[in-house]
Formats: sequence, structure tokens, C-alpha cells
Amino acid sequence: MRYYLLAGEASGDLHGANLVHALHDVDTEATCQGWGGDLMNEAGVKVTKHYRDLAFMGFYEVVKNLGTIRRNFLSCKKDIIAFKPDVLILIDYPGFNLRMAKWAKKKKIKVVYYISPQIWAWHTSRVHQIKKTVDRMLVILPFEKDFYKQYNYEVDFVGHPLLDHLDNVPPADDFRKDYQLDDRPVIALLPGSRKQEIKKMLMGMLAVVPDFPDYQFVIAGAPAIPTAYYNSLLETANLTGDAIPKIVNNKTYPLLSLSHAALVTSGTATLETALFEVPQVVCYTGNPLSFQLARRLVKVNYISLVNLVLDQPLVTELIQQDFNKQKITDELNKILNETCRNEMMAGYVDLKVVLGERGASERAARVIFGLF
Repeated sequence: MRYYLLAGEASGDLHGANLVHALHDVDTEATCQGWGGDLMNEAGVKVTKHYRDLAFMGFYEVVKNLGTIRRNFLSCKKDIIAFKPDVLILIDYPGFNLRMAKWAKKKKIKVVYYISPQIWAWHTSRVHQIKKTVDRMLVILPFEKDFYKQYNYEVDFVGHPLLDHLDNVPPADDFRKDYQLDDRPVIALLPGSRKQEIKKMLMGMLAVVPDFPDYQFVIAGAPAIPTAYYNSLLETANLTGDAIPKIVNNKTYPLLSLSHAALVTSGTATLETALFEVPQVVCYTGNPLSFQLARRLVKVNYISLVNLVLDQPLVTELIQQDFNKQKITDELNKILNETCRNEMMAGYVDLKVVLGERGASERAARVIFGLF
């Protein structure tokens, strides 16, 4: 069969790659093409556009880049028509993918959505569009099945794919040596995957580094961002000597496996950090206009997946004005304290129970292949 996959960011590239591996296991004649990243390409997808060219964050940024976004839609439609897929697999990335689902339905292309848009957080009316345009919705968070059930729409809960991917992380025994880390405990900095968020988040995180000389800070470099970009930000921060963080590119999981604590930009990374049982402070700041608009629309109490899944504030979230040097310092000190660490670790155990069993990618592949 012919599968066209659409992933618009780093996490979608990861989950798309794992899904493709599973599709090849159930369908030995699988041919895959689409938009994604390096991981999907390595998994056997002919990637015709990289997600690094697609990511625009926030309302203001989207409006500013409407011309580029329109051209992307036209380009993607042409690519799909030329490929003639048996099924279009949409992976998260709702602003783009929900519109592609509507178009594909009109073209009588079968549509599977893997990793539901977070419509339960805001814009719940989109559920009606999904019911009309998506042939099969595969969800990865346990509460999403109940959410859709309220609207008489049956979906498949396949489990969270991160649970599988973490099993394949190589040992970090040589990680310190390979990246010339010293003997101090490591605090990981995860500033995001897009340049516009990395700049805002990393500069705020770096401000607290001199206050923690007994720890070594290490930056998790995103796959599509060159090291030179991080170095330019480090130069601006004016750090010296042992306070200058190391940068490790595309090695987030090995880094988390040896980290003592982490400052994490809101997103999938919060869940990844929790699954590695690393105490964390969740951070986020964005365009003020975009934030004000989002605050009026968002209907959930938390921004981190950890707190959302558990439905309680296990990890502290520093948002907008709260993302400042004093509060980052205070919260980082808390998670370095043994009592707070133990409480967070206990919460992480509960999180793993709620997320369910391993095997998400395989279950998703079987559901997709079973449609034909």
C-alpha cells in the first residue's frame, strides 16, 4: 500500500518514524512519502519537505507568514495528488493538517489522524469537522477517548508512542566522556525545537546558570537547528569558564538519562523528561498578543502534558511573566531538594500507569493496515 504522512514538527517526525517502522512490519509492500524530518527519512519515507520550513508558532506569527503557509498548502496538495496514496496519515500539527483532512475528504482520499489535535484544550467545535473529514482517529492520551465519546465519535486509544521509543535509548555510560562533561551533576536545558522559541526560552534559562556553580548545565540541541545558532546565543549571554553550557545535538534522551534536573519548554519534552524520571521545571513564554488570545480560548488548567495527564500540578509551570530569573532560581532549588524530588518521582510512577502499555506504534499500524 501507499502511505502519505504529514508531520510538521520534531515530535511528529519522531512518532511518524516509529509508525513507519511498524507499518513496514505489517505491510511488506509499504511505500511511504510525505512531509517530515530526518527520522522519517531514515525510516524509509521519501521526505519531500522538511518540518523546519513549516513551523510557525502563535497567532501573530501565523498571520505574519500567511503567504508562505498558503504556498505550503498548494505544494502539499500537488505532492499528494502526484503520489496517489491509499491513505493520508496526519500526525498532530492541527493548524495545517485539519485543513488537509477537509481537502482530502473531498478528493475521496482515506484519512487517518494519528495523535489527536488538542481540541479538548481549545476550539472544541473542531470535533464536528473531524467527524466529517477523518475516517479514523488514533489517540495517545487516555482521557481523549472519553472526550470524543461525548460527541458520539469512536476513536482508538493506542497508547503513547514515547513509551516504546524510550526502550531503545542506548546506554549513557560513555556520554560524559564523548561530550567532555565534568563530574558535576547535570542540569539539562530543553529550550524547544524552533528558532523563535529557542531564543526566548534559552536566554531566560541561561540567566540562572551562574547561580548554580556546583552543577553543569547542558543544552539539548534540536535536530534541525545548527550548533552555530546556540553558540550565538551563548555569546550574548556572556557566560564564562565552567558556567558555559555544553551543547549536545540530537542527543536529548541520552542527556536526560544522566540528568539530575531539567528546565523544559512546554511540549512533548515535558513528558519525555518525566518518563526519564528527571525532576523538572516547565517553562514557557511567547508573543504577548498570542498569549493573551490563547488565554481567552484555552480551556485547560495546565500547559504541561505531565500535569494534564495526571490532572494535578505535579510539576511547576512558569508561564509568561513568571518565567523570570528569580522564579526559575527558586523552583530549580526546590527540585534539587530531596523531599521535593521524592514527591515528583512518586508522581512520575503514577503517570506511567495512566499512560498505559507499550506498543503504540504497532497498534496504530495494525489499525491503519486493517482499514483495507
